[in-house]
Amino acid sequence: MSDFFDELEQRAPEAREVALLAALPKLIAHARSRTAVFADLLADVDPQTVTTRAALAALPVTRKHELLDRQKALRANGGDVFGGFSSIGFGAAMPRIFASPGPIYEPEGRARDYWRMARAIHAAGFRAGELIHNCFSYHLVPAGSMMETGAHALGCTVFAGGTGQTEQQVQAMAELRPAGYIGTPSFLKIILEKAAEMGAALPSVTKAMFGGEAFPPSLRDWYLAHGVDGYQCYATADLGLIAYETAAREGLVLDESVIVEIVRPGTGDPVSEGEVGELVVTTLNPDYPLIRFGTGDLSAILPGTCPTGRTNTRIKGWMGRADQTTKIRGMFVHPGQVAEIIKRFPDITKARLVVTGEMANDRMTLMVESSCTAPEGLHTRVSEAIRDVTKLRGEVEVVLPGSLPNDGKIIEDARSYQ
Repeated sequence: MSDFFDELEQRAPEAREVALLAALPKLIAHARSRTAVFADLLADVDPQTVTTRAALAALPVTRKHELLDRQKALRANGGDVFGGFSSIGFGAAMPRIFASPGPIYEPEGRARDYWRMARAIHAAGFRAGELIHNCFSYHLVPAGSMMETGAHALGCTVFAGGTGQTEQQVQAMAELRPAGYIGTPSFLKIILEKAAEMGAALPSVTKAMFGGEAFPPSLRDWYLAHGVDGYQCYATADLGLIAYETAAREGLVLDESVIVEIVRPGTGDPVSEGEVGELVVTTLNPDYPLIRFGTGDLSAILPGTCPTGRTNTRIKGWMGRADQTTKIRGMFVHPGQVAEIIKRFPDITKARLVVTGEMANDRMTLMVESSCTAPEGLHTRVSEAIRDVTKLRGEVEVVLPGSLPNDGKIIEDARSYQ
């Protein structure tokens, strides 16, 4: 069992799916009864009917900007600072509150390993009894607490390094000899370079878990050359851990307490397996029960399971942002409008709006995939739909299925800004 955090990681995929879907009705009933937001959003939903992914996909997606808007609206009137999303209030049940840019305020509950980070820390090679140098921020944002509570749940001791003060970080690492580092990849690189400049050896730092920034293979190789085996995790302040890297380094394995969907950007419609889309997450957290929360991040499901023996679904990792809203001739056009257009035409399976031109001379072309090589009047009807939905004129180009890139882009801004 030393290679796995717990037995859940090796469950049969069918057993995991049954368990996750069985938890959904309870989560929805709890959210409806304990939070103002879901009492409103899911007022017409019978929790006992939400037992399949298809039923889940019929529920509304709540995106980050909507969470922020609800928080701001209630705060302006002296109301709930969490916008009606939290099922717990100030006091013993909520030891800390954090803030993300916006600001969006997030509660931290009292559950052991509340953010569920221990699983990712374990996969990065850390074990009970070790000292971890934690360089995520400890003020305002939850990152420092996310990692510290996960490390404590794993049985590790934490040095609260936080951010900045590079020379002091080097001194602490040299004297305390931690087993490894947790923080952004860029800051550890700065620390190691500063250590070399100071002539300070840091031989104990042989492993790291990174988050908050991209961790490309080139940087991974740089760390390996400097004696550090680094792994990445994908987590947010709203949801906690979503997925984590393993020794196989083939995508990121999903956490055991989230239900992840990949949807077409701007909609709540699931895409086919392997297609790039927006990550929508339902977290089984009774204190902050986010249901179909749109992260705004792009990713895709990888086929098969992890070579390490972990059986949960894998994603490719972070592949960009799903919010591709673009200003064209003074008007904002967003992915949801493109989705609305193609829903009107059963013959269209996929679309991509390409914006070209210079300065005020914008030109937009809706490229649509259709198996009909000569669809009667399709160009004209789609052009009319573009005008109806976006209030702008656009051209139409019909291409064969599979012609458009699988990169999650619904709107491609190819204009020249020189």
